Amino acid sequence: MNPFLLVERDGPVVIATLNRPEERNAISETAHSDEIAAFCAEMTRDATVRAIILTGSGKAFCAGGNVKHMREKIGMFGGSPYTIRNNYRTGIQTIPAALYELEVPVIAAINGPAIGAGLDLACMCDIRIAADTALFAESFVKLGLIPGDGGAWLLPRVIGMPRATQMTLTGETIDAAKALEYGLVTEMLAPEKLMDRARTIAASIAANPGHSTRMAKRLLREGQDMKLGPLLELSAAYQALAHHTAEHEEMIAAFVEKRAPKPF
Repeated sequence: MNPFLLVERDGPVVIATLNRPEERNAISETAHSDEIAAFCAEMTRDATVRAIILTGSGKAFCAGGNVKHMREKIGMFGGSPYTIRNNYRTGIQTIPAALYELEVPVIAAINGPAIGAGLDLACMCDIRIAADTALFAESFVKLGLIPGDGGAWLLPRVIGMPRATQMTLTGETIDAAKALEYGLVTEMLAPEKLMDRARTIAASIAANPGHSTRMAKRLLREGQDMKLGPLLELSAAYQALAHHTAEHEEMIAAFVEKRAPKPF
C-alpha cells in the first residue's frame, strides 16, 4: 500500500502530504499515526530541515476519523473499552505528542475541510493558512464523541476558550472567512495560490539559522505553560548557546557590513 504521508524535499523545506484522498485523508489506522510520528522523529534528527509544510491531497485537508470504521467497530474503534482506550493512547494520540515535541516550524496549508481530528491536526501546527474553500469543525459531539486527540487542549490555545467552547459543544462548521476572524488561520487565499504562499512562508523561515527557529519555537511552546521566571531562565540558556554559533557570528557581520549573509 502507498504511504499515508508523501514526503518531498525542496532544499531546507520539506512538504508532507496526507495521501488518502479517497478517504478524505481520514486518520483511523495505527499505521497512519506511526508514519506521522516517525516522520516527526526523522525531521528532528535532520538539522538541515528548517521548515515543514503539511497539507492534504485531493479536496480535503483531513476529515478526522473514518466514520465507516466507527460504525463497523473495526481498527482503532474495535474491541473492549479498555482496548479502545489503549488504541487511542498508542495510536492517534502519538501525533500531538510528536508534533508538540518537533522543533522544526510546521505550516499547515489547509486545502479543504479540516474536521474533527483534522482540525486538531491543523492546531498542532505552528502557522495555519487556508484556501477560501476550506471548512473547519470540532465536530466530535455530532457523533456522540469527545475530542480524543488533544483538541480540548489545543483549540482553546489557538482561538481562546469562549470560541473553542462554542465550536466544541455545538460541533458547528465554520468557513475560512470565519476561521480568519477567529484567528484560527492567519491568511485566506484562493486555492491555486495556497501552496505558493506556504512555500514563501517556509522560505522566509528557512532563511534564518535552524538553531534559532527551533529554539524559538520551543520557547513559544514552553511559554504556554511556564511562569515567567522559569521561561527567562530557559531563554538565557538558549541564548548562550545561540551566541556561540557560526551562524550568529555571520549574521552579525552581515548586519554590520550592510550585506546579505552568506548561505549556511
